[in-house]
Amino acid sequence: MAEALILDSEALNALANPGTRGSLTLRARAIARVAHERGALLRVPAPVLAEVCRSSRLDAAINTLLNRDAILVADLTREIAQRAGGLLARARMSSANAVDAFVVATALEFDAAVIASGDPTDLARLAAPHRQISLMHL
Repeated sequence: MAEALILDSEALNALANPGTRGSLTLRARAIARVAHERGALLRVPAPVLAEVCRSSRLDAAINTLLNRDAILVADLTREIAQRAGGLLARARMSSANAVDAFVVATALEFDAAVIASGDPTDLARLAAPHRQISLMHL
């Protein structure tokens, strides 16, 4: 299995909307560049799109970024959904954190994964028992 860079909603927005994200964009681009140089796969879990897609006008930048071949949307499978539920239960977190749990559950599909996030606090709780996951704060 491969190594992956998993983007949460803030990381995806930073890459898609560089004019409005400033230093977050610079950090997100640097993280993505290093991942690309290492041959890592870049993935956005499908549930992240629910956090960032709001209208066709606002979604244009996200769609432009995702229409390139470099970043693929990772489908939400039954296994990932059930794994996310288990992560929430172990961390004693509510379903309000479901998208973060889907991000971590997607990262667990890979031998090693880095999650790029603007707010890694909840992700850190969910990923804590899993040494193959590291977090990069934007």
